[in-house]
Amino acid sequence: MGSVSYENVGRVAVVTVDNAPVNALSQAIRHGLSEAFARFQSDDTAAIAVIVGAGRMFIGGADISEFGKPPQSPSLPDVISQIEACDKPVVAAIHGMALGGGLEVALGAHYRIAWPGTRLGLPEVKIGLIPGAGGTQRLPRIVGIDAALRMITSGTPVTESDALETGLIDQIGDGCDIREAALAYAHSLLEHRAPPRPISGMPRATDEEGALQNWRTKLEHSLRGEVAPLVAVEAAEAAVGKSFAEGLKEERRLFQHLMDTPQRSGLVHAFFAERAVSKLPEIADVAPRDIAGVGIIGGGTMGAGIATSAVLNGLAVTLVERDTEAAEKARTTIARNLDAAVRRGKIGSDRRDEILADSLRTVTDYGALSDVGLVIEAVFESMDVKKSVFATLDEILPRGAILATNTSYLDVNEIAASTSRPEDVIGLHFFSPAHVMKLLEVVVADRTAPDVVATAFALAKRLGKTAVRAGVCDGFIGNRILSHYRTAADHMVLDGASPYQIDKTLTDFGFAMGPYQVSDLAGLDIGYATRQRKAADAHPRDRYPVFADALYHKGWLGQKTGHGYYIYEKGDRKGQPDPEVEHIIAEARKAAGTSPRSFTDDEIVRRYMAAMVNEGARVVEEGIAQRPLDVDVVFLYGYGFPRWRGGPMKYADMRGLDSILSDIRTFAETDDHFWSPAPLLEQLVAEGRNFDSLNQR
Repeated sequence: MGSVSYENVGRVAVVTVDNAPVNALSQAIRHGLSEAFARFQSDDTAAIAVIVGAGRMFIGGADISEFGKPPQSPSLPDVISQIEACDKPVVAAIHGMALGGGLEVALGAHYRIAWPGTRLGLPEVKIGLIPGAGGTQRLPRIVGIDAALRMITSGTPVTESDALETGLIDQIGDGCDIREAALAYAHSLLEHRAPPRPISGMPRATDEEGALQNWRTKLEHSLRGEVAPLVAVEAAEAAVGKSFAEGLKEERRLFQHLMDTPQRSGLVHAFFAERAVSKLPEIADVAPRDIAGVGIIGGGTMGAGIATSAVLNGLAVTLVERDTEAAEKARTTIARNLDAAVRRGKIGSDRRDEILADSLRTVTDYGALSDVGLVIEAVFESMDVKKSVFATLDEILPRGAILATNTSYLDVNEIAASTSRPEDVIGLHFFSPAHVMKLLEVVVADRTAPDVVATAFALAKRLGKTAVRAGVCDGFIGNRILSHYRTAADHMVLDGASPYQIDKTLTDFGFAMGPYQVSDLAGLDIGYATRQRKAADAHPRDRYPVFADALYHKGWLGQKTGHGYYIYEKGDRKGQPDPEVEHIIAEARKAAGTSPRSFTDDEIVRRYMAAMVNEGARVVEEGIAQRPLDVDVVFLYGYGFPRWRGGPMKYADMRGLDSILSDIRTFAETDDHFWSPAPLLEQLVAEGRNFDSLNQR
C-alpha cells in the first residue's frame, strides 16, 4: 500500500513518500499526503515543509495498478491544490525521477530543489493522455509555453540542468543526500523570510512568438494521426487565455476526453505489453549464464551494428572477419557508429577512445574467441555458410559457451544440429541498424536450454533492447507476418493499385513507412533473394510479383543505388515516384491478363491489416508467438507500427474480430487460396472472444 510519514526536524516538517519501488501515487499515498499537509497547516512548530521520496526517486507518477479502475478519493488534483494552498512554504526535494503526477506534485510545491542526475518529465502523451493534475497550467507559467510544450508533447524528461535553466527548479542540491540538501535549502528560505509562492498565483503564460501555432504546425506534420500531443497544445492554450481555475477545468475536460479515446486504449496496451513480454514461465526462476565478453562472426552492416550496441553497453567484443582488409573495414564502421554516438551526446569522446582501445578487437582468427561466453554469427544468409561457421565454433568454444545465430529466416534447429551441443544454440535476430533498433527476437530452438534463453533476455536488457520470444519457422514472428501482408500489397499492385498510393495510405494510417519505401530502404536485392529462396516451395496458385524482379534486374536496388520504386537524388532519403516503375507494373499486369481496377484508401488498409492479423493469428495458434501481445510488441518495435494503435492484434480487437473475419471471407470470394481465415480467428469470433483474452494465459 505504501505510506506517507510526517517528521519534525526543528522548524521543518519532513513529509516522506514511501511506496517502493517508484513511490507511485496510489490512493493510500494520496490520502497520506492529504493528511500530512492538513497536519502541517495546523502544526505551529513547523514553519516550512519538505516533500521527499524514500528510496531511489522522488515520485514516479501514477500507480499503474489503478489504470482502468474507478477513481478513488482523494483525487491527485485535489491533493496538489491542498499542498499549493498552504500558507507556509513547501519545498519539493527531487531526486532520481519526478514523472507525470510526481512532477505535478512538485509543481504544487512553492520551491523545488533537485539532486544531480535527476530527470523531470510529463510522459502522459505516451499513454494517450495529457497531464491531468495541473501540469498543463502550472508548467507554462514558470518555464514558458515553448519549453512546456517541448516537455509535454514529447513526454521526454529533462535533466536537472535543463530544469534549472528554464526555471522549473530553483536549485541543484549538493552534499550528502537530497534530504540534507533540502533541509539546508529550507533553513535558507526561512532565514530570508521566503513566502509561499504558489504557481497558480503567477501571471498567465504568454504566447511568445506564436509558439502555440508553431507547435500545432510541427505536430500536424509529424504525428501521423496521434491526437494527445495536439490536445496538449489546446490545454496549454488555456494557460494563456484563461484564469488558473478556468484553465484547470479545461485541462480536466480535455483529459477526460482522451480517457475515452481508442488511442489511449492502444497506448496503454502497448505500455503493459512491453512489460509483460519478458515474463516467461520457462525462465522465471532460471539464472542466466555469466557473459564476460561477446564474439561476433562477420563485420558487415549487421555484425558491426551488433558490436556497436555491445561495446556501448560495457561488453568487450571480439569480431572475426575473413581477412585483414574486412576486419579493418568492420572496425572503421564501428568507429563511425561511435562517432555518431558522440555527436548525439550518448557518450563522450574519451569514452569512444577507451572503447576502441580496450573493448574492441577485430581479428581474422577464430581462436581469439576461446575465452568468450557468447558468440553471435552474423554472416551471409545461407544455410550452408552458417552451418560451416557453427561447426567451427563447436570445435573452438569451451563447453558452456552460447552459440547464437542472427538469421532472419533460416531454421535454427537445422543450424543447431550442425553442432554437438544444440542445447547451447539460440537465435538472436537483431534488427538493422542493430545499435539503434530496440527489438530483439529470441528464437528458441527445440533443444535450447532454459538458461540459454534466460541469458538471451538478460543480454537484451543490458543492450537496452526489448526481447520477444519466438519459435522456429520461416521468418519467426515478424518476417513471417511481413511476408504475408507484403504479399497482400503486391496483389493490390498487380490488380491496379499504385505502390505510391499504398505507401501514402499506410503512412496516413500511422506506419513510419509504406511497404515499397521499406523495400527501397532495405534493398530490393533482399526481397529478390527471399523470393528465390522460397521459389522451390511455391504453390501453383501463388501470384508472383514479377514487377519487383524486373526492378532488381535493372539494378534498381533502392536507396543504395539511387533508384528503386522511387528515384533518389543526391542527399534525398524520401525519394520521388517514378513513372517508369508504373510502366513496368502495367506491363506485368498486361502479361498476367489482369484488368486493373482502382482501390480506395479504405480498402487498401483493410486488405493490408487483414493479411497481417490473419497471419498473426496463425503465428499465435502455432505457438511461434506465445501470446498476441508478443506479436504486437514485435511490430511496435521492429516494423514501424503506429504505437497509438497498440499493435496489429490490439488493432484487430478494437476494430472487432468479426469485422476482420468478414473482410477475409469477402476477399476470399475472388482468391480463396491467399485469403484463408486462420482457425484461431474463426474460433475467437465464434466464442465472442478477442485476442486480449489470450494474453492472460
